[in-house]
Amino acid sequence: MKLRFLGKNSTPGDSPTLYASDQDSYVIQGWKVYAQDLLMKLDVPDGHTAVEVPTELFEHLTKDGLPSGQIKRFEAPITLVTEQGTCIVQGPEMRDAEALSQMRLPDYEDCVEVPTSSITALLEENSGPDHQRPA
Repeated sequence: MKLRFLGKNSTPGDSPTLYASDQDSYVIQGWKVYAQDLLMKLDVPDGHTAVEVPTELFEHLTKDGLPSGQIKRFEAPITLVTEQGTCIVQGPEMRDAEALSQMRLPDYEDCVEVPTSSITALLEENSGPDHQRPA
C-alpha cells in the first residue's frame, strides 16, 4: 500500500498524522488509547485498534481535494469525543509492511485504516431523521 502524506498536528513528542492510501482509504496515526475510563467505553474487536487524535487533524482532508475538513458528525469510525476535544477513531489495525515503512511510528502511537467513504461521510450535515443515530 502506498501512502500520500496529507498533514499532521504536531508538537514535540506528539505526531498525529493523516495519510491517503492508494486503496481508497485513509490511514490515521494517533496516540494509543491507554486510559481505562476510555477503554471501558469502547468495544474494539480483534484485529482492530483505537487511536486518539485532535479533531483538527481532519482539516488536512482539504489536501485530498475535499472542500472542507470540518467534522460535522461524530459517528463510526469516530467512536468517542473526549473532554479534551480529541476524538477516538477505531478501525482495522494497520499492519501493511509497505505502508508502515513509509511512516515514523513511535511506540506510544498506532494507526488505523478506514475507508475514504467513512471519513467523508462525517463531513456532511445530517440530512434528516433517517441519518440520526439512535439514542
